[in-house]
Amino acid sequence: MSEKIKAVILDWAGTSVDFGSFAPVAAFKGAFENAGLSPSDGLIRRFMGLPKKDHIRNMLHTDELSAKFQSAHGRSPGEADVEAVYANFEPALFEVLTKYADPLPNVPETVRRIRESGARIGSTTGYTRAMMEVLLPVAAAAGYEPDCLVCPDDVGGAGRPFPYMLWENLRRLGVESIADVVKIGDTAADIAEGKNAGCVSVGVLYGSNMLGLTRESYEALSVEEQIKHRDRAAAAYRDAGADYIIERFADIPALLERVLG
Repeated sequence: MSEKIKAVILDWAGTSVDFGSFAPVAAFKGAFENAGLSPSDGLIRRFMGLPKKDHIRNMLHTDELSAKFQSAHGRSPGEADVEAVYANFEPALFEVLTKYADPLPNVPETVRRIRESGARIGSTTGYTRAMMEVLLPVAAAAGYEPDCLVCPDDVGGAGRPFPYMLWENLRRLGVESIADVVKIGDTAADIAEGKNAGCVSVGVLYGSNMLGLTRESYEALSVEEQIKHRDRAAAAYRDAGADYIIERFADIPALLERVLG
């Protein structure tokens, strides 16, 4: 494996845990329905990876929801409405977080291989520190624990697509150069974070928010349908500026050795 790469920075839901990134989808859906709005799963997933209030704010200002809000309330949504939806979202997410904490296939053993190469495992997320304090021990008990975790509230709320969470990982891990870092995630926001930080950015397909399918649903598809879904997700990663796209989490060591070594 590559001796050059000093840190691999991983996203959480849809990348390292929570196949298909379903915990936030469920929480967002419930929070918006409590506000009298029914967003599609596609709309929810469009902004995945952002800090959660930014996610809500972006959703409220889409054509899909702003018109419905205007019709229901006679005005455009504002910051008070963002806060109101978030007030419902946070407890809803806390209720489901531990139900979606299982690592994706091959995550523990792949992380072990990366560490054996001398690289450290960092992580960034759109979840708050309080949310991660619930998720971290459950994921650790299941075999996945990064060396470093940075949340949006650790950097003054400046989460993705800003690069500060990623840079803070480098500071804490003692990595001198961004050229020695790879960022891996499953959303457009992940790719933007890595590119804005100045490092190689990689999108992963299997289990990702970009695919948006449960493991059972994906495995039940025909080979042709699986390819169609993967091609759609890969195109979205390319549009976001991804340097590389890998099929599965287990492909990370081969990427580091053959492409980045």
